Amino acid sequence: MKGKRHLYWRKTRRLTFALLLLWFCVTFGTTWFARDINQIVIFGFPLGFYMAAQGGLVLFLVIIWWYNRQMKKIDIEFGLEDE
Repeated sequence: MKGKRHLYWRKTRRLTFALLLLWFCVTFGTTWFARDINQIVIFGFPLGFYMAAQGGLVLFLVIIWWYNRQMKKIDIEFGLEDE
């Protein structure tokens, strides 16, 4: 039982840290490369504006959706879906 619990938390932590790393890279990358991204103009606005205003939010929602989906799979794998 203890080994199963350890494996569950290891998978949960690995998923959480991977998605936090993705979140950090998107947030940091958008601001770090803002000058380069802003060279592309869409409808009179620089691409960095769209990435900050819409792209980041959409990606953050996708990260939350992916986390929820993967955690449901992990819960089912370990028999915790009813709790």
